This record gives sequence, C-alpha cells and structure tokens, in this order.
Amino acid sequence: MFPRVEVRHLQAVLVLAEELNFTRAADRLHITQSGFSKQINEVEALHKFQLFIRTNKKNVELTEVGRIFVEEARLAIWHIDRAVHAAREGSDSILTIGHSPDADHSWISAILAIRLPMYPKLRIQLISEFSSELVHRVMAGDLNLALVTAPPESSRITAAAFAQTHLYAALPQAHAAAQKEDIAFQDLAKDEWILFARRSHPVVRAAIMEAAQRQGVAPKHAHDILTAQEAIHLVSQHVGVAIVTKPASVGLSVEGVVIRPLSDPSLSFETCLIMRSDDDSRLANEFGRAFLRRYAPQRMPPKQMDFWLSA
Repeated sequence: MFPRVEVRHLQAVLVLAEELNFTRAADRLHITQSGFSKQINEVEALHKFQLFIRTNKKNVELTEVGRIFVEEARLAIWHIDRAVHAAREGSDSILTIGHSPDADHSWISAILAIRLPMYPKLRIQLISEFSSELVHRVMAGDLNLALVTAPPESSRITAAAFAQTHLYAALPQAHAAAQKEDIAFQDLAKDEWILFARRSHPVVRAAIMEAAQRQGVAPKHAHDILTAQEAIHLVSQHVGVAIVTKPASVGLSVEGVVIRPLSDPSLSFETCLIMRSDDDSRLANEFGRAFLRRYAPQRMPPKQMDFWLSA
C-alpha cells in the first residue's frame, strides 16, 4: 500500500506547477518559502521520485513524472471539492455536464431548460472541454453526462446520437470558390488549411485528412486552432482557409469571410449524449431521458431506446 499524501501536499504541488517559482507559490498559499519547500520535499521523499527540476534557488521546471502527478493531483482535488460540495448541497441536487467549446447554443439552452419534478433543487454545472477530455472525464466519473461529437466506441460509455454535425469551409470572400453552394477539397488544394488541433477533435481531424487523401489532395497545413472563433479570425487575416463544424460557424459573421458546406458526405458526424455505462444514478438517467426526448427518439436504435427512454 502506498503512503498517503495529504491534501496540503497536493495543493502545494499544483500551485508550484502553475507558478514554477517557490516565492510566488508560497505567497499564494500564505506560508513561508521554507515551509513551502518542506512540503514539496516531503512529497518527493515520501514517494522517491522527482517532481520538479530546480533551475535556480527559486525557479523550477516540471519533470515528466511531475506532469503525470500534477494531472492526477488536479483530479484528486476536484473530487474532494466535489464531495464536500455534494455533501453540503445534497448528492441528488447537482449534475455536472460537459460540452465542447463549439457546441450548438441551442443544446446548452435545452440542458438549462430541463426541469425534473422529483428534483426541484437540481443545479446544473456546465464544463467546457475538448471531446477527448470529455470522454475521459465521463469514464472517470468526473462528469455525469457530456455532449460529444463522434465519441469513440467503448463498452465503458453509453452514447445516444441526437444530432448530425456537418463540416463547413470558411473562405475569404475573394476566394475563387466563395460563390459555390458547396465546397470540394479540390477547391482548397492550393490554400493553406486551418484545422482543429488533434486534442480538440481527434476523430474529426483524422476524418478530414483521410478524406483529403482519398481525393488526392495533400493539404498545406498552416495552423492548428482550438475554436471556430480563432479559425474565422485567421481566415479574415488571409492566412488560409478553415474547416469548422456547423454549430461553431453558425452566427459567426465576420466581414470578408464566407462559410460554405463541404460536399463530401463522409464528413458528417453524430453528436451524442454520453454517460458511463455502469452509472445507475437515477438523476443522471432521468435527465438524459428528458434531454433526448427533445431531440432523439426517432433516431435511436431499440437497445438505446430501452436504456435511455424507459419510464
């Protein structure tokens, strides 16, 4: 059995990982620098690994082991905070629901509009994360539910499709293809491409590259972006053309930029409501059913229908 690390140790490591400076980290925690250094040394000595490399007396850098430790420590602190909060408010009063930064605003509005008679004090906590992180956090139990475009197939999650998400090209108004009703990759072959980063939309990114390869187009990759807003701005600055999802692009009106659908039918993805497959929370299941009744009954296979929509 591993020796236990106290919460104060985890907090000290997290603050130092953010500040990378002993003086600033100690000031944030309102303790002396010597006391703070002692806490960091205790963690490293207790587990016999090095979390930080000292570059001088005050500054540090994270080791690879340190990066792994910090990621898990952050989740541990989050779990502790959530446990305390749930105990104060009542375990059935809070649902934590994740969505991507480019989620359609109508989906978020639908979530916030749901009222469950059996849970009159229900509060919704929304968390915006990239799709791969949303799946990971649902599996880990950090999120009760999440809206995810093209989630991976896994026995650890139950996914119900409720919307079809298409891809669009954002072009400068002066582009030769800007007047076309839909855009083929050949229309973009001479341009530099602005794409979602892999950690933002890994499945969508891979599908774009595979489709381009099938069509004999070798993209001139210019920029990785995390949000559609970034992409549209870069297009307006004439640094390339962008490929974005429809929910992200709708309503983003920027002078000099036009948005057209891509013609490739393979670049259409199911957006799903997901939850952990072994989650037997009555609240989470009731909420999931209420959300899906607004969108999805006619689109769901019988097995999913039984799981999500049974009374």
